[in-house]
Amino acid sequence: MSLMQEIVARAKADKQRIVLPEGTEIRTLKAANQILADGVAEIILIGNPEEVNKLAQENNLSDISKATIVDPIDNDKKEVYTNLLFDLRKSKGMTIEQAQKLAQDPLYLACLMIKNGDADGEVAGAQNTTGNVLRPAFQIVKTLPGISVVSGAFLMFMPEDKWGNNGIMVFADCAVHPNPTAEELAQIAVSTGHTTRAIAGFEPKIAMLSFSTKGSAKHEMVDKVVKATQLAKELDPTLKIDGELQADAAIIASVGQSKAPGSEIAGQANVLVFPTLEVGNIAYKLVQRLANAEAVGPILQGIAAPINDLSRGCSPEDVYSLIAITANQAIGIKNSKK
Repeated sequence: MSLMQEIVARAKADKQRIVLPEGTEIRTLKAANQILADGVAEIILIGNPEEVNKLAQENNLSDISKATIVDPIDNDKKEVYTNLLFDLRKSKGMTIEQAQKLAQDPLYLACLMIKNGDADGEVAGAQNTTGNVLRPAFQIVKTLPGISVVSGAFLMFMPEDKWGNNGIMVFADCAVHPNPTAEELAQIAVSTGHTTRAIAGFEPKIAMLSFSTKGSAKHEMVDKVVKATQLAKELDPTLKIDGELQADAAIIASVGQSKAPGSEIAGQANVLVFPTLEVGNIAYKLVQRLANAEAVGPILQGIAAPINDLSRGCSPEDVYSLIAITANQAIGIKNSKK
């Protein structure tokens, strides 16, 4: 069974309510139809019910009938969502009139549904920019306790199974935060460890990467990674984390043994945490292209509920996969609270 098949199977076993604010976007509808047909998740579509049903009929999407369709302009909880948004944002100067208007915006409405406990996660971005998707998430859903920074992880499927965990690695942050502080980098490491457990399904071995291994170079950028490593261990003592490590010391056993003898991560890392976004983004793209690896992501992490952003060039298959991944994140967050 492939990892994606495992992700889908876990989602089927504990169905989550995933809200899709772009409910009249055809790729989203096709993916939702297949998700419902396969029993992967419960789907909430935001959009005019007549338009949603017309599109479903025209495209032979018969399983859309199993979805909950929420009209952003006229729904039973309109007043509840308006008041919730007003209470959350009035200290920032929001008026009740502004709250009424924003509560009709599908992207805001989706986050309000999550905040109110009516949905477990969200997938959007087929029609909207990343900024528009994340803005209401930051304002309404906010970050997990103890986490102040949102980051983006990539699942890297390598052509050779000698790398990572049977050919699967997790890279972060490759998508969101340009130059994290030591404290923020520690949070990114912990969030990535939790993402690895929830989605990849294996125990993370996290390498905090630098251009130095165990003091081989002196620089403030090295100091940041050293401090972040210690803070990450304190944030979650259950995670296996080591640093600072150079990339070869992190993933090649002989180099790891030579440069970092006694390390339980060196030479066997399956999670790579990069010191800056610049490094992470360059690294994942190089590995993707030069090693012919498949990169799945970004998977956003650190938000109090899973909210994931699609590429506007996505396919229905991409939407399907991200819905299943989002469901796994929701399961992981719930399990961590038990």
